[in-house]
Amino acid sequence: MRRVAVLGVGVTKFGKHDRTSGELFAEAAVEALADAGIEPRQVQALYYGNVVGGETEKQLHTGPQAASILGIPGVPTTRIETACASSHAAFRHAVMEIGAGVSDVVLVGGGERVLNVTTEESTEYFAYASDATWEQTLGLTFPGVFALIARAHMTKYGTTEEQMAAVAVKNHHHGTLNPKAQFQKEITVEQVMRSPKVADPLKLYDCCPFSDGGAAVVLVSEDIARGRRRAIWVLSSAAASDFMLLGDKRDLSRVPATERAAAAAYRDAGCGPEDVDVATEGLGLFEAGTGGVAAEKGWTSLGGKVPVNPSGGLKAKGHPIGATGAAQVAEIVTQLRGEAGPRQVDGARTGLVHTLGGNTATVCVSLLGRE
Repeated sequence: MRRVAVLGVGVTKFGKHDRTSGELFAEAAVEALADAGIEPRQVQALYYGNVVGGETEKQLHTGPQAASILGIPGVPTTRIETACASSHAAFRHAVMEIGAGVSDVVLVGGGERVLNVTTEESTEYFAYASDATWEQTLGLTFPGVFALIARAHMTKYGTTEEQMAAVAVKNHHHGTLNPKAQFQKEITVEQVMRSPKVADPLKLYDCCPFSDGGAAVVLVSEDIARGRRRAIWVLSSAAASDFMLLGDKRDLSRVPATERAAAAAYRDAGCGPEDVDVATEGLGLFEAGTGGVAAEKGWTSLGGKVPVNPSGGLKAKGHPIGATGAAQVAEIVTQLRGEAGPRQVDGARTGLVHTLGGNTATVCVSLLGRE
């Protein structure tokens, strides 16, 4: 396999937009191409993440639409849908295409628009990423999915609601340092604890928002990246899956797909959790069951042992599903370049991207580094 590098990144502001998901992606893609110094005509393939375009925009076949808006309708385009991990899976496929020698320049990204429909509708559409026969018919939504997971973790490890609230407080603080974050306001543990219950034990301020937005990444072969000072290298990119039904999962306090994907990514990169300086999600970075303690003690905050989600994460940055994975990659690239401004992790050389899709059935993990 050839070495692969990220040469350019672009992200829209997350929040409410009056443009289509394809237009939001195109905005991010123009930024990413300019950042890379690559002309659109040089792009040889496009991998595109979009999840609910059929429901919120009545638009399927969104890949060619995104390419057409960008002005490159002749480029081979593949749309990938794997819930929240869609554009991270797209990233992984692009890495494999370049690594295999098929292409030298591949554009990756995603776009989503959901704030043009009601909260009730978007909640239903998000729930389509769970099982339609046994779970959706019982009224299970994703706050409910993660409430069950949170309760299992609390029962097994003694994690408290206050510790979970500390995660939201940390992410909101980081969001105030990110001009493209959807939420840019500080909150307190007390505010989280007093916020309305969504699905016990999760409260309103524990949950990420619905978001519109786009993100894009330009990947290139080693020959093109060589000599480019701002190129960031892909050390590894791995994926894993798990049972779709919650009832089939043996231990809701664990995410086996994360463990398998992380193990594969570390193995392929020739490193371990101890080598990670910054992460978009925490995994393998602390002992099992101590995530709550890590958040409470500030170990995952900027200036802590392993800063997690310096962008504000899904909680404050926002979660436009099809764009989320590419946006996470863009954040890590920005950190490793030393260009993150007030949210910069000092001395970051190795970064980890972790994107969990749906009800923990899909996970992608990638490691990035600078020379």
